[in-house]
Amino acid sequence: MLTRYVFRRVAIGLIQLFGLVIAVFFLIRLLPADPVSRFVGLNSSEEAYAQAERNLGLDRPIMTQLGHYLGVLPGEGEGLLQGSLGTSWVTGTAVSTEIAQALPVTLELLTLAFFFALVLSVPIGMLAAIRPGGAADKGVFVYSLFAGSQPEFWWGLLFVYLFFFTWGVAPAPLGILSPLTSAPPDVTGFVLIDSLLAGRPDVFLEAAHHYMLPVATMVFILSGPIIKMVRQNMVRALGSDFVLYARCAGLPKWRVALYALRAAMAPSMTLIGILYGFMLGGAVLIESVFSLGGLGQYAIRSILAFDYPAIQGVILVITAISLLVYLALDLIHAVIDPRVTF
Repeated sequence: MLTRYVFRRVAIGLIQLFGLVIAVFFLIRLLPADPVSRFVGLNSSEEAYAQAERNLGLDRPIMTQLGHYLGVLPGEGEGLLQGSLGTSWVTGTAVSTEIAQALPVTLELLTLAFFFALVLSVPIGMLAAIRPGGAADKGVFVYSLFAGSQPEFWWGLLFVYLFFFTWGVAPAPLGILSPLTSAPPDVTGFVLIDSLLAGRPDVFLEAAHHYMLPVATMVFILSGPIIKMVRQNMVRALGSDFVLYARCAGLPKWRVALYALRAAMAPSMTLIGILYGFMLGGAVLIESVFSLGGLGQYAIRSILAFDYPAIQGVILVITAISLLVYLALDLIHAVIDPRVTF
């Protein structure tokens, strides 16, 4: 049953990905932009313009360009069906290679941020839900609204000023590692994991130190809506019939709280999945403030350069990861809530 459900969701996801690929391919070509002029200049000759247009493949009919991108036309090189995302018009490097270098940074940052946000938000949300309207509940309400309404780049700059410039307890926002530190061999692309695999605890500690401020900034921003969601769902669960029955049966308070938390976490996990997918491309400001060089920065550079293959590759990768996250959340939801059936 579970295998059939996963297979059905993967099949639906592939159909969604295909529709997104087609839509993005045509939509970016409808934008009021001329990528050819971006490369040859506005004052170029007609011959230079035509040569650049041929090199970029924009002189061919739109359906031929689509067939080349999908890899369905014979003799047109590799496309999506062959596992290729194309070649960047700016760098001449394979888009998949560039994304493989930028994506681990964003995934590592988001995973650490969401982990610590959950560790912080769940107990606070439970504490606020125990006595609705109390001092703790009012304080949590003010904090959740305040944290969730502030721009992340402003808090990032403020944290840099306080923790690096003023107090000197955090490293300079110059990336994941110091310019003088040699990176560990690239095995997984994740610096923290690769440093452990290479037996370099010094690199691991340095990378964790550099991740401290960007992770703290994202935890501060993300904890607001997560705390609010956990608190609301916890209040609703504590007032449900099964919790009332558990209390009447004489179960310990901690066990009743765990039952209520289990019911409250199911809808909260949906919010976390949505936030994770949103932050895949929305973490660009945090990456820019701390010079991390993640997928968000790569996406912005590609958009500003009218690099169509890179833009298409970034959107495709973000969508694929988001669909996998949603699938994982559905499975976790089924484990948490026994009422869910496949």
